[in-house]
Amino acid sequence: MHMDILTLFPEMFEGVLQNSIMKRAREQQAFSYEYVNFRDYTTSKHNKVDDYPYGGGAGLVLSPQPIFDSIEAIREKSEKSPRVVLLCPQGEPYSQQKAEELSEEDHLVFICGHYEGYDERIRQELVTDEISIGDYVLTGGELGAMVVIDSVVRLLPGVLGNEQSAPMDSFSNGLLEHPHYTRPADFRGMKVPDVLLSGNHAKIDEWRHKESLKRTYERRPDLLEKKELSDQEKTWLDEWKN
Repeated sequence: MHMDILTLFPEMFEGVLQNSIMKRAREQQAFSYEYVNFRDYTTSKHNKVDDYPYGGGAGLVLSPQPIFDSIEAIREKSEKSPRVVLLCPQGEPYSQQKAEELSEEDHLVFICGHYEGYDERIRQELVTDEISIGDYVLTGGELGAMVVIDSVVRLLPGVLGNEQSAPMDSFSNGLLEHPHYTRPADFRGMKVPDVLLSGNHAKIDEWRHKESLKRTYERRPDLLEKKELSDQEKTWLDEWKN
């Protein structure tokens, strides 16, 4: 996978992309990325990428010309038409399912805006996906892009090392993840559940499944409204409700 990141502040990404799993993923050539400072594409004699909004109002709006020219330059170099993601509070709420969908792509482009917003023609003509990472507003799209990039790259083959890690994540199967324990088995009188020490993997799997469902029921019952429950899951839920 290749990613192009359109940003006025490429240095913001270095702490994320040059450390930990992201750094290892790039070294393994699981993905590559390039920063595109769209200020380099502006035709403004004052090197501007924004302007006042028509109709008045507070703030400045990103001009279409630098974004259009930078995206067109990327497309000219790309063998396939890239998926263009706009980070925006008005976008689709981000989810694990969306991360899985994006992880199947060969080429992603992220547009990180600043100021009051984007010229609407950018959305209409260039963008394939608008993504919001939550119901709040940030100073720019860079932090949102980092979240999406991290969540996508970790799903690429070989990145996590253990291929079972990602499918067990919270939200991957519609539920929150089950509790985890490690050594010691008894820490200050707080003991690990006996079933996890039993060596009975069928029982362990059942316990994890049940605890995952219980945690979802207690903390995010809204997720269960979207999930098709098995007969066993319905039985467990009835026990807790009663």
